[in-house]
Amino acid sequence: MAASVIARKGKRLKAIYAAIDPDKVQPLEEAIRLVKGNAKAKFDETIEIALNLGVDPRHADQMVRGVVGLPNGTGKSVRVGVFARGAKAEEAQAAGADVVGADDLAAAVQEGKIEFDRCIATPDMMALVGRLGKILGPRGLMPNPRLGTVTMDVRGAVTAAKAGQVEFRAEKAGIVHAGIGKASFDEAKLLENARAFVDAIQRAKPAGAKGTYLKKAAVSSSMGPGVKVDVASLLAPTA
Repeated sequence: MAASVIARKGKRLKAIYAAIDPDKVQPLEEAIRLVKGNAKAKFDETIEIALNLGVDPRHADQMVRGVVGLPNGTGKSVRVGVFARGAKAEEAQAAGADVVGADDLAAAVQEGKIEFDRCIATPDMMALVGRLGKILGPRGLMPNPRLGTVTMDVRGAVTAAKAGQVEFRAEKAGIVHAGIGKASFDEAKLLENARAFVDAIQRAKPAGAKGTYLKKAAVSSSMGPGVKVDVASLLAPTA
């Protein structure tokens, strides 16, 4: 970051930026150590990993999208909404869903009342949910069979979402990112989560990807600078 920008920051951020060389490429384990050690905001910062992939998401055969369950969770409380009726609605409530409904839930969404971070639906509800596409789609909340959010296994889907399942999707320029935990997590748990995420991205490599797939990587915290990661270390076994 330019010196003039850093100069405008407070003492805490100045110290953090001084402690991290923005141009130095670090092994994944060291990058996590640096980012965690410099996450000193007054709240529990999220630690995030970002990967720059050799894909063009504008082409269907190069889209990277999926879900991964992080072994140590994300440290974030996820509100789950479920479109279901009858026994499946009861199953969703028993599994801990925050909002469950059908026409009533659809009406609430249309009014802008969206009280969930993850949306799940049984297959028979998709005709109703489909009408909410213009609202849910831009927010990344539209249920999708490929992501396991259109399913009859409502209990399993709700449990997975609450346990730290993360959805990912390549954005413009082929960048995919996710929170891999909180600064309060120990380094080993953050490293394990990071490797689980990278493994999922590897498995999701599309048929249309040409050349180098994993091109660049970085780890950062909510309020801190990014640390460049040596791509080769992403594939190394956990020590």
